[in-house]
Amino acid sequence: MAKRCEICGKGPVFGRNVSHAHNVTSRRFKPNIQRVRAVINGGVKRIRVCTRCLRSNKVVKAA
Repeated sequence: MAKRCEICGKGPVFGRNVSHAHNVTSRRFKPNIQRVRAVINGGVKRIRVCTRCLRSNKVVKAA
């Protein structure tokens, strides 16, 4: 399943884990993606949306 928001396009971001001994490994920061039934162009469609888009009312959830 793709970790990408279908509204804003937010996806995974890469960073580094740095231990106390300064051992460096790469890591991924994944967005919180939810599958929701949303009203799109008058019809109901199942889309993958990040929680920030849900919270800011960029998506209208179907009843």
